[in-house]
Amino acid sequence: MTIEIIDDSETIAIGKLRLENSEIYFVSYKSLILDMNNEWKLLNYLAVINAKNKFKKMKIKILLLVLLTIINQQTFSQSYPMFGPEINVTISGLTFDAMEPFISPDENTLFFNSLNSGGNTNLHYATKIDDTTFTYNGLVAGTYDSSLNHLDAVASMDSTNNFFWVSLRSIPNLYKGNYSSGNVSNISQVNGDFNIYVPGWIIMDAAINYQGDQLYYCNAYFGPTFTECSGAPCAARLGVAQVINDSTFNKLINTDTIFSNINDTNYIVYAPQITPDGLELYYSRLLIGGYDTEICVSVRNSVSDVFSFPMIIHSNFGYFPEAASPTIDKQKIYYHQKDSSLAYRIFVRYRTGTTQVNDQVSKETLKVYPNPANNIVHIIPPLPHEIFEISIYSGMGLKLLTLTGSTTIDVSNFPQGIYYLSIKQDNKSWTAKIVKT
Repeated sequence: MTIEIIDDSETIAIGKLRLENSEIYFVSYKSLILDMNNEWKLLNYLAVINAKNKFKKMKIKILLLVLLTIINQQTFSQSYPMFGPEINVTISGLTFDAMEPFISPDENTLFFNSLNSGGNTNLHYATKIDDTTFTYNGLVAGTYDSSLNHLDAVASMDSTNNFFWVSLRSIPNLYKGNYSSGNVSNISQVNGDFNIYVPGWIIMDAAINYQGDQLYYCNAYFGPTFTECSGAPCAARLGVAQVINDSTFNKLINTDTIFSNINDTNYIVYAPQITPDGLELYYSRLLIGGYDTEICVSVRNSVSDVFSFPMIIHSNFGYFPEAASPTIDKQKIYYHQKDSSLAYRIFVRYRTGTTQVNDQVSKETLKVYPNPANNIVHIIPPLPHEIFEISIYSGMGLKLLTLTGSTTIDVSNFPQGIYYLSIKQDNKSWTAKIVKT
């Protein structure tokens, strides 16, 4: 095999193999990428077979068609985690909202921040009594910013107590220090080319892995004056960076490939958390222009693989579930969402097992047409043979209609405007925006 092309970064190559005899010649092209272990990994494969004898060309074409059909129909199975019902976490002594939880590697400390919708946002911590009960201790000392309208939030920590969080006190806006007994010391900014030094871009979320050598981050764009995007970012995507020294991480050269199934430009993707083995990535996403946040997980079979398409773990329209934090044994996830009083609280779910999902199923999407619509909207559910429930919400999040099993919806009496269709099926949910004309 000969190498035909290597890109400028020396991370992508195209190899060519040619075989020939008196009857046929065979040429194959393989696209390869250099993975995190410095090994070449196959991305795409194309084969061309041709006959020198014109009477054999038809047989060759039929054989090639059969081979390509078999290859195209292959699906690759992934094991996704499954979780039981949610349980409210009690934080004794806490009198305000709790968001963006992070459970420490030893599971004895729950970090979280106060409401992050404006004003002052601070980091807090609570100590464990049991899985669902913690005692509030107070502010995480050393992380407090006394300036007005400050934000210090989104804690994470590795196995040696290196503590990371995001702050708006300056750019770059990711900070780190050493945590011990409620206090963070030796604080410094985190530098590296994962930061985007363009006005309007910030690190919205970040999480250090258990080993402390990789940083999973979210680049988010809020506009040059941070007023252009109406609260939520205009765009947000995930990436991963490798440690260079104590205060610097640089993004992996194949970051875009690793997250190619996750970073959907139709969604704001944020709040990453990775399991210690590097095989399960938890994150949140929000359809751009929508209101239905989703907690998702993507998996891979080895750390050199790309992450799978998302599996939605939890979606609860109007209650904004976000920011799942798995325990190191992968048996629990903590996350926040609004409770019945519409205050943000922490919840926990226990892992119940795994489910096998192939790539073909994970690519299934909700289809809605026509859109925009004036009278009747037709729906093709993601899983055609499964029972489903549909809910229609107004642009303000008010539930207007609930149907079971119907593939048509009459919107003729709806006022003109934007609506959201949510479908629940096989313990998963999908959301689509509908424009009524």
